[in-house]
Amino acid sequence: MSIPLKTRILLADDHALVRQGLRVVIDAEPDLEVVAEVDDGVEAVQAALREPIDLAILDVAMPRMTGLAAARELLAHRPDLRVLILSMHDNEQYFFEALKAGASGYVLKSGANRDLVAACRAAMRGEPFLYPAAAATLMRDVLDRAARGEEIVEDPLTPREKDVVKLIAEGHTADEIAQTLHISVKTVDRHRSNVLEKLGLRHRVDLTRYAIRRGLVEP
Repeated sequence: MSIPLKTRILLADDHALVRQGLRVVIDAEPDLEVVAEVDDGVEAVQAALREPIDLAILDVAMPRMTGLAAARELLAHRPDLRVLILSMHDNEQYFFEALKAGASGYVLKSGANRDLVAACRAAMRGEPFLYPAAAATLMRDVLDRAARGEEIVEDPLTPREKDVVKLIAEGHTADEIAQTLHISVKTVDRHRSNVLEKLGLRHRVDLTRYAIRRGLVEP
């Protein structure tokens, strides 16, 4: 993939002030331009498949569909698209999930003024990006776990199960979830039952607490 003279960027974040600040940083660069803004994951997928986008910057926690789920959906349809995950969470598990979803990098909102432009350019070169402090922290943590003989714990839920949990926590009905995810209501119910069994939970309130702890929704 050749690097365009001006990278066309989709910016997806459910906070208008955050989008505004990030846009100022990006549009100040001669080789970068925000051409589309959206405020949830479903709209991000629709816009990126509709518009001629080179790079999608996706907030990890958005309504209806997380940035990670949106990244998986987009890259399944457009493997040439570059994706960056934007997050307020300095968290090892989110970083590894971003890589599994196919993202080129993981940028903290707190360091976006410093790191975002470099991350955009690295992504367009086909190179991974991780802010230096996180790289050191992650490497130290992995080495410490290896020394103790521990393994990195995998998330027990599948990507689709996490999509369902997120929408349940946001208060959507089974019919609405089925429509959003393009699956049947019976499949939604099956995913919900599987999640409750895997996590040892009983109620919708428990699922909501889990979704908040995992950063799938904001409290």
